[in-house]
Amino acid sequence: MRHRAVKGLLFSVILWALLSGTIGVMHAQGDEGRGLTIGFSQVGSESDWRTAFTEITRAEAERRGINLLFSNAENSQEAQIAAIRSFIEQQIDAIILAPVIETGWAQILQEAQTAGIPVVIIDRNVTADESLYLTRVSSDFVFEGRLAAAWLAQATSGSCKIVELEGTVGSSAARDRQIGFNEVIALFPEMQIIVSQTGDFRRPMGKAVMESILHTEDPSEICAVWSHNDDMAIGAIEAIKEAGLDPGNDILIVSVDAIPDIFKAMMDGDTNATVELNPYMDGPDFDAIVAHLNGEPIPKWIPVMGGIYFPDTAAEEYAIRVR
Repeated sequence: MRHRAVKGLLFSVILWALLSGTIGVMHAQGDEGRGLTIGFSQVGSESDWRTAFTEITRAEAERRGINLLFSNAENSQEAQIAAIRSFIEQQIDAIILAPVIETGWAQILQEAQTAGIPVVIIDRNVTADESLYLTRVSSDFVFEGRLAAAWLAQATSGSCKIVELEGTVGSSAARDRQIGFNEVIALFPEMQIIVSQTGDFRRPMGKAVMESILHTEDPSEICAVWSHNDDMAIGAIEAIKEAGLDPGNDILIVSVDAIPDIFKAMMDGDTNATVELNPYMDGPDFDAIVAHLNGEPIPKWIPVMGGIYFPDTAAEEYAIRVR
């Protein structure tokens, strides 16, 4: 009887996780924007997903005939603010900002607005007043966390001690994925996070943090690793293997991004699930800028959603993503 009740609850949780997130559709990518000069301040290159996101955006700008001024901030907010100020001085047509953290943007966004330059926030969020930027193009990070937790609840019948590898402290991606995940596991008294440490979205740090945790915690008590991105998960997989354990079996792994390397890990049996952070945000952000410059109204949030992937389709997904 209890088994039937848990199974029914799991089904309800998964439905809730799926339906509570904003179900967004990626905008069709047009080819307008030729001749525009747009500045792009990127967080950095801390992960394979971030690198792919940059390459996709550059390629789409080139395809459209947009002059893209690219600045890699290497995870420095100060560098991003300096880059935006440089874009303003050059009197370009628009600015795209992928912010390293949420806070501290009001002044520079006000400067851009005063100069008449629209700013699109992409991927991560900012806490500044919405009137200071045109729109935000992003995934729903809370939804991603819910989806990861719903899968883990189902896979473990609602009983699991979890290690959490957090992303960059102060980033909306890390905070919101954590919120979404915790909302779901709160429904299961036997699911709990026993250790939560930041790996800054970086693969080497994911490995180092997991090595430390395996020394301070009893590995046999760890049911799963919940990682805010795939790169930290891959680092954790390396640490688990070096500890003589079998990742994907002894310790379940669920993460976010859906980069090629995580599908390779799935093919090798080393991980169990990944929630996609769709890197194709370039079409919607360029479309929004063009529409705004043409006098059209723009919503304050343009969602770009992804799904969840498992080992049974890993080979197919890997082949698609390494082309």
